[in-house]
Amino acid sequence: MYKNKKILAIIPARGGSKGLPRKNILQLAGKPLIAWTIENAKQSKYIDKIIVSTDDSEIMEISKKYGAEVPFKRPDDLATDKAPSSGVILHAIDFLEKQNDYYDYICLLEPTSPLRKESDLDSAIKKLIDTNNADSLVSLGEVHLEHPDIIKKIEGDFIKPYLEVKTQITQRQQLNKAYFPYGVAYICKIDVYKETKTFYNTNTAYYEIERWQNYEIDDKWDFYCIEAILKEKIKERK
Repeated sequence: MYKNKKILAIIPARGGSKGLPRKNILQLAGKPLIAWTIENAKQSKYIDKIIVSTDDSEIMEISKKYGAEVPFKRPDDLATDKAPSSGVILHAIDFLEKQNDYYDYICLLEPTSPLRKESDLDSAIKKLIDTNNADSLVSLGEVHLEHPDIIKKIEGDFIKPYLEVKTQITQRQQLNKAYFPYGVAYICKIDVYKETKTFYNTNTAYYEIERWQNYEIDDKWDFYCIEAILKEKIKERK
């Protein structure tokens, strides 16, 4: 709780995954991938409840082992790769409210973005609640090599700019800063989320992460990169 506002953290973790099978429980630097997010959420001073929404019995057991609550098994219609994340979140909120368990803010933590500092979640929560008129907050990482002004597309046999850029850029340092939303934290007032079904609202604040955090796991190459970064950070703490 922060400033008398109750915070619910939800970690979505389907059993199925096309890009990297069973990725949510693959061993990453010594523990299941999802464990990194659960343990980080448990370090928060402000998060009041941590739940995992999953359709998979093995993920349920591992999540409980590392300290998350798994109060339900996600319905099959919300466990496909086409199911919207908003449906998963609203299902969790509705389930808890039917148990008279109410919260002011929802904090979505994607297990595929395990590169979090211990302070990230509380800093993001504080920033959102302390920002006047802000309804939600999204974690952003600055885009470097894959800047939208540099990205190309293929038309027939030839390369074309993906975006029409009026000014010719000769050095990356000349580019205006661009940002990509990584799954370190998405936070929103629950009443606003119920109405809009999105974390991107008229008044969405931001929380900027560091360069080394600009990764999320979709395939094995992301997995290898993130594991190398985690091992390096573990060595730094020793």
